[in-house]
Amino acid sequence: MLKGLLGKKVGMTQIFDENGRAIPVTVIEAGPCFVTQVRTPEVEGYSAVQLGFGETKPKQLTGGQLGHLAITKAAPLRYLREFRVKTTDLKPGDKITVADAFQVGDKVDVIGVSKGKGFAGNMKRHHFGGGPMSHGQSDRQRSPGSIGAGTGTGKVWKGKRMAGHMGSERVTAPNLRVVFVDAERNLLGVRGAVPGGKNGLLMIKETRKQ
Repeated sequence: MLKGLLGKKVGMTQIFDENGRAIPVTVIEAGPCFVTQVRTPEVEGYSAVQLGFGETKPKQLTGGQLGHLAITKAAPLRYLREFRVKTTDLKPGDKITVADAFQVGDKVDVIGVSKGKGFAGNMKRHHFGGGPMSHGQSDRQRSPGSIGAGTGTGKVWKGKRMAGHMGSERVTAPNLRVVFVDAERNLLGVRGAVPGGKNGLLMIKETRKQ
């Protein structure tokens, strides 16, 4: 069975272990997901399984999306994502639940889009230390300092860490432990925090760090 699911972030809570220690837990509504396509090396050049999640109204999708889902006779699904696999026996139309994919103790990677923070300065965005507070520096405390040379390569190099838009980036929270699985309510609990805000789309897959 595929060790991967799509879900949405419900929020954070805590549980207590047998020693009474509080464990921070993120609750994820994981699945059910439906297989909408199986990619093979013979046709597409690689092996992957495409999953769909989140039923929606047909008018919320384009004609091409509805046509793609009609091939597998799946309901209108809002999100489609691929999971790379080596081999699989899944077929289009198969249903995957949280109990099928994960169990307590599994280690997973959770991928999401981080919260947007708007325009941020270099100290907040890149954790710069700021300038000295003495020697006549009355207005340079939060300045980035020099951003390039004046002669020779008299330009700002690409990738220079400067002020700009912060957040709204794809982030992976690696190697999180599954602490509970609620099959009846399609809930998955992982230890620690995951990227994004409430109701944000998440990809949960088997961790790459073994």
